[in-house]
Amino acid sequence: MARQASVHDVFLAMIDEAFERRAWHGPTLRGSLRGVTAKEAAWRPGSGRHNIWELTVHAAYWKYVVRRRIMGGARASFLYAGTNWFRRPDSARQEGKWSDDVQLLVDEHRRLRDAISSLPPRVFDVRVRGRDTAAFTIRGIAAHDLYHAGQIQLLKRLQR
Repeated sequence: MARQASVHDVFLAMIDEAFERRAWHGPTLRGSLRGVTAKEAAWRPGSGRHNIWELTVHAAYWKYVVRRRIMGGARASFLYAGTNWFRRPDSARQEGKWSDDVQLLVDEHRRLRDAISSLPPRVFDVRVRGRDTAAFTIRGIAAHDLYHAGQIQLLKRLQR
């Protein structure tokens, strides 16, 4: 007899399928970044437009925010000062910094997974911000990953 999936299993599968696991919908967020160079990540489709690099750090930031919201407690600091959007290099000669920021995204995803795994099931229905419950917020971060994966795929295609 098959084991029934726990609420933790469902939420972890949801965020993992959006981020890096096999999924029917196409490229995941991490998959959309596979093979992207610093030059490609820094390319902008127009003046004042975000690049792949900024989308990557933006996604890492929101994983951090969701983790902080669902865990409650003291406010911590994100790696970079500011909120939401972080200006990243326009230079193609930043391969090390680009790979560090991709690793930041991976690390924030792992921390979010750990946070979700540690929550008692009753907490998923608790409000974490306004009317938003922890469950609503976790579903939202999965959708956020997919939204930006699509943007990254489009930016890669526009470059070619």
